[in-house]
Amino acid sequence: MYQLEEPTYFYLLLLLPALAVVYFLYLNWRRKAQKYFGDKELIERLSPDRSKTKPLIKFIVALGIISFLSLALVNPQIGSRLETVQREGIDLVFAVDVSKSMLCEDVQPNRLERAKLIISRSIDELVSDRIGIITYAGRAYPQLPITTDYGAARLFLKNVNTDLIPSQGTAIGEAIDLATRYFDDEDQHNRMLVILSDGEDHEEGISEMINKALEAQIKVYTVGIGTKRGGPIPIKNRGIITGYKKDQNGEVVITKLNSGLLEEIAAQGDGNFIEGNSTRKAVEALIEQLMEMEKSQFETSLFADYEDQFQWLLAPALLLLILDVFILERKTQWFKSLNLFEDDEKN
Repeated sequence: MYQLEEPTYFYLLLLLPALAVVYFLYLNWRRKAQKYFGDKELIERLSPDRSKTKPLIKFIVALGIISFLSLALVNPQIGSRLETVQREGIDLVFAVDVSKSMLCEDVQPNRLERAKLIISRSIDELVSDRIGIITYAGRAYPQLPITTDYGAARLFLKNVNTDLIPSQGTAIGEAIDLATRYFDDEDQHNRMLVILSDGEDHEEGISEMINKALEAQIKVYTVGIGTKRGGPIPIKNRGIITGYKKDQNGEVVITKLNSGLLEEIAAQGDGNFIEGNSTRKAVEALIEQLMEMEKSQFETSLFADYEDQFQWLLAPALLLLILDVFILERKTQWFKSLNLFEDDEKN
């Protein structure tokens, strides 16, 4: 396991091609400038100790110094110790309704974004609980497995939208059924399923799935998002409303919150119904319910320590810097004897 402490220093590597372009432009300018002073062979005779290749070698060394210093500043770190940490919490799964009715803007910015905001704010209040995310419309699909990685949860949550599931509907029963197979710790008996939905266009057979959840020691809570007055479902093109969803008779569809269904599901699932039109109140209610549940201990493996590796990159940079000091632009007897840099002398 590794991580980069300061990856922004990678941008310093962009200096390398820029410096190369500047250097070769300088060489071209110098060749043209020398023509004004005299013949090339005459200039070489007047400066016999000047090396032709050492300036290029020094430039390459300088690029190497910049490269290694940039990578040293990035500071790669390697996880050196895997530690098992005892945590205490519950398993919490959010089931998010992504049917088209969740695009209704009777709550701002719309029902789906409000549901995502409630989940995000709830995650901010968690400490050591494990969370998972399920999305459902006409079918239910796993979005995020049970995890303690809240950063990953926020990333997956950001990508939740109504285009994830092509089949429309509100398969709450299937989402509950999926949740019964979602919890992966047999020793964890404190399990909480939170369904965020407007309750519209639901399918039958929910009671059977709720009983199945109760047998798996899962408490079912519901968060109702939307208003009883309801509103149309907008059709947008590049963020601009171009129309509203219509039924087979050409009438604009008005979608309303079915709070009765959600209250019934919560009551049968040994949970509570929560009004979701106020983000703050909904989050407070969820966290209050979570705090009332008994916590269970579980183990989590973590990379507890990261060791800096910048010294392995700083060392070659220092060596190249020392080498640069000893490489002079004029000819030296020692380099002549090695014959590393100079062309054969002309007669």
